[in-house]
Amino acid sequence: MNPQDYLRRIGLGDWTPAVDHAGLALLQKSHQERVPFENLDIYWKVPIAIDSERFFTKIVENGRGGFCYELNGLFNELLQALGFETRLISARVANGDGHGPEFDHAAIVVRLGDDELLTDVGFGSFTAEPLRYVLDKEQNDRNGTFMIRRFADDQLEVVQQVESEWKSQYIFTDTPRELSEFARMCEFQQTSPDSHFTKGAMCSIMTSDGRKTLTDKKFIVTSAGEKSETNIESAADFERILLAEFGISSPAAAASSAT
Repeated sequence: MNPQDYLRRIGLGDWTPAVDHAGLALLQKSHQERVPFENLDIYWKVPIAIDSERFFTKIVENGRGGFCYELNGLFNELLQALGFETRLISARVANGDGHGPEFDHAAIVVRLGDDELLTDVGFGSFTAEPLRYVLDKEQNDRNGTFMIRRFADDQLEVVQQVESEWKSQYIFTDTPRELSEFARMCEFQQTSPDSHFTKGAMCSIMTSDGRKTLTDKKFIVTSAGEKSETNIESAADFERILLAEFGISSPAAAASSAT
């Protein structure tokens, strides 16, 4: 971990945010506007291992993104290096038929004095800033209205208001976890036909006024509430937009340009 290199990667230059609510909010927002949520290594058949040094090389040095274990795993280490008190937690993502298995998703809880906050830079379209860790309180974020509520027994649920309904995002238990505990599910996510990450390529990033998402089917841009879609007709289309909009080249394209 080199905190200053990481801070430069997320656009903060040589400035180090304070260890407080505003500093955490800035870190989460800056991270999501600079580091995409993507599964490209799975699409390109590049194995992903639970290894913080590899995460740092990929995300900070090589300008890539990743999925939750990579993004929140490394972000958690940055927060700790900056002086934040944190703990990783395991979450189970809503999938339409209920929720996924334990270790389906990794998120972070941060303690600041008497307050705690849920921070997450590895869930695609989610909150721009941390959620206060309080139950049954509506919290307005630029990306929507969210709430943390009791789900069952020791489980809590993060929900987002969609029109007149509350839509489940994920459930979690507040048990501190080690990053290594997510290794088995990390393997599942990148190899199982039952994982949604193996069903196609995806790269998505929050922008100053919306979001842009590239899949192997469409390029979708939301800006100031307006949405546009472009069909992806070929692998060449995909690679062209990936490079132009996200600054990422496929291994094949990188090898070709190097020769």
